[in-house]
Amino acid sequence: MQPAIPRALVALAVAAAHAAPVPATDTPPAAEAAATTGRRPAVSGFVDLVYAYGFNRPADAEHWFPGVGTAAQRDDELSVNLAQVDVAMPPAPVGFHIAAGFGTALDVVHASEPDDAWDHLVQASMQVRAGDRGVLVEAGVYPSHVGFETLATRDNWNYTRSFMGEFSPYYQAGVRVAFPLGERWSSEVHLLNGWQLITDNNRGKTLGWKFAFAGDRIDASFNGLAGPERPDDDRDRRILLDSVMVWRIDPAWSAAATLDVAGEERPEDAAARWWGAAIYVRRAGDGGRYAGTLRVERFDDSEGAISGTAQRLDSATATLEMRPFPNLILKAEGRYDRSSAPVFAADERDASGAVIRDRRDQAIVLVGAVATF
Repeated sequence: MQPAIPRALVALAVAAAHAAPVPATDTPPAAEAAATTGRRPAVSGFVDLVYAYGFNRPADAEHWFPGVGTAAQRDDELSVNLAQVDVAMPPAPVGFHIAAGFGTALDVVHASEPDDAWDHLVQASMQVRAGDRGVLVEAGVYPSHVGFETLATRDNWNYTRSFMGEFSPYYQAGVRVAFPLGERWSSEVHLLNGWQLITDNNRGKTLGWKFAFAGDRIDASFNGLAGPERPDDDRDRRILLDSVMVWRIDPAWSAAATLDVAGEERPEDAAARWWGAAIYVRRAGDGGRYAGTLRVERFDDSEGAISGTAQRLDSATATLEMRPFPNLILKAEGRYDRSSAPVFAADERDASGAVIRDRRDQAIVLVGAVATF
């Protein structure tokens, strides 16, 4: 893999050059549209840095096994987890959102993409709000509608993510239609290229859906994905059912629970299945300047269908969060993971130089800092 930072800097420089005012004899369409509507795109972003130490002292300096590790990937070094710049305009009635970045998070999340043209893309979508009923149409690359956790650590209760989050999509490419079903309920329908893919790996498409409830103290969503996800296989389907509930107990205490049940048809064998569940408890104080979160999780992939290894994973994570300034988020975290299979790296290599993965558990401590603008 080529170094990510230089390519990202080039990409961001090109984006900045296009965003800067350029003298021209004719008014550019974007400027003409902005002048007509009286609106200007909003620019924002963040830099997310992390230092993590793993007590296994992995020989390749990577804490996780292949397919996971979108946070705290590197061991015993200060690293850029994700630096991101967003340019967005809310749909009124037309809008857009473009986000690009670099860091170890994008190295992992784009690992399955066959085309490295997307290595630094986070989001590129246009939105149209149709009619007076609040119907929203979005097309392009945009965040996934499933799960409790997002790719940006600043938006999550913990710094690292659950295995459930790692083994479900963070982004998707396609079209979504979102529409309200009343004061409390809303819904979405998605037609997608595939499971966290911009460049499709077959000719089948994936259907996604979401039904969400927003209450005074309880929010809930019931989400799903169904479609063929194997390379060059348009018949064998993967189905994910995802449920999330958040309970605001009082101004200080909150709790969340999430459950995933999934399965996939296989060409020559019976369908494989996996599931995961997690519980979160959070206490915030001083107007949100301080918070603490405990997460416990079990992820069962006993047939190795999604993780690549037949295993059951148990995990416990404790996170302390502090916001000394409105645009600075600090998180200190300790995490313990245990697998039924030896999947974690040790501090040894074999005769060929390959890292020896003979550990069934790992413990990590970390400090993360996110500066926003």
